[in-house]
Amino acid sequence: MLLDTTTFHNVINGQLTSTATTRHSLNPATKKENPAVPVSTAKDVDDAVSVAKTAFKSWSRTSYEERRRACLAYADTLEANKEALAALLTQEQGKPLDQAAVEVGMAVTWTRQLPTIEIPENVIQDKEECRIVQRYTPLGVAAAIVPWNFPVLLAVGKIIPAVYTGNTVIVKPSPYTPYCALKLAELAISHFPPGVIQALSGGDDLGPMITEHPGIDKISFTGSTATGKKVMASASKTIKRVTLELGGNDAAIVCDDVDIDKVVPNLAILSFLTSSQICMMIKRLYVHEKIYDKFLQKFVAFVSNFKVGAGTQEGVFIGPVQNEMQYKKAKDLFSSIESEKLCAVLGGTITASDGYYIAPTIIDNPPESSRVVQEEPFAPILPVLKWSDEDDVIARANGTDSALAASVWSVDMERAQRIAGQLAGGSVWINSHFEVSPFAPFGGHKSSGIGVEWGLSGLLGYCNSQTIWMKKA
Repeated sequence: MLLDTTTFHNVINGQLTSTATTRHSLNPATKKENPAVPVSTAKDVDDAVSVAKTAFKSWSRTSYEERRRACLAYADTLEANKEALAALLTQEQGKPLDQAAVEVGMAVTWTRQLPTIEIPENVIQDKEECRIVQRYTPLGVAAAIVPWNFPVLLAVGKIIPAVYTGNTVIVKPSPYTPYCALKLAELAISHFPPGVIQALSGGDDLGPMITEHPGIDKISFTGSTATGKKVMASASKTIKRVTLELGGNDAAIVCDDVDIDKVVPNLAILSFLTSSQICMMIKRLYVHEKIYDKFLQKFVAFVSNFKVGAGTQEGVFIGPVQNEMQYKKAKDLFSSIESEKLCAVLGGTITASDGYYIAPTIIDNPPESSRVVQEEPFAPILPVLKWSDEDDVIARANGTDSALAASVWSVDMERAQRIAGQLAGGSVWINSHFEVSPFAPFGGHKSSGIGVEWGLSGLLGYCNSQTIWMKKA
């Protein structure tokens, strides 16, 4: 089916539905209104949950092979509409069109590859008198609460694990980026029974309606740590299962043996991709003091060539920050450059414009206690810090409440593995950063989350473990 990206609806029971009240978000490149989207009510949530519970009764009894076929057909439809989805993603999120196309392409890959993971049955005991088998059964109705920074991949990354394991799912997109998620559910209508994949758009009050609803069995939430705490507290009232993928303040440790000319482009891109609005971007860059000055000079020179502008413009690497709330947070953080007397070797100020634009900023060796080091910015500002002692830099890298991911850069693999093995985080990379795969679980430690997404472990997060005891007569 060819996608209409001008009108937007909720998807309930396989039907496109409207609401009495609508709202809209803004195109962050222009601050102009995007199209109207529904504002869901408590009745809409009740209706979607009721339908999902009914659909679960039959969907949960289908085979993995049947679900796999549906997912693969859905992937073909997503791929057929990838250009329209990428353009819509740039319009609502602001990221450059080439980056939007990569995200949509990843979503297609995840849709195809996640259903190839086999869900095991574990034979614990098989003796003459008794056989014990552990199997995994679907939970029921899942809710996918999707953030505004990667609204296509992270929606698909929740939808497919939910339905492949036999659950039904209700997608709640961010109020800032509701458009692609609604279209993802619309494109699913022809491939899944009514009620298996639904989507509800709404304002800030929709999240609590979902997390507190007694008919929902699982919440998969990606967003800030502060909101994640509220989701967890709300879900506890009905003992919902939760997966929380929360904020990160990722550290990258660069050793003195690296080839500076080779690593600078990689580190620069992995620090400023999507205007640094990715939880797993490099947020703190620790560079060995022996190479610090030369590294910083070349790093600043490389980043200074990043073109800032609307995501539809040719050659743009840094688009606007996605929304006014984040823009104001960034402006507040930038104010600390002056108040804490920090040294900005690139950027350092925010200039008013027609969109939420922020040029990349690099801070030269700020104190460890400074806000730009201790806070997750979710904006293109990066502290570059010196280190000399291995134990000290590991302690500094681990010294925040968040522990989502980290990386080590060195040609000495023994050294790199020694450092990496001591870093806190759900993902640790050597000589790369922000590598993800549908087969590899990712999630955070400490305040960066609970549970994992993707991989076998992520799929099992949508299942109950059930032990079957078979006593032979």
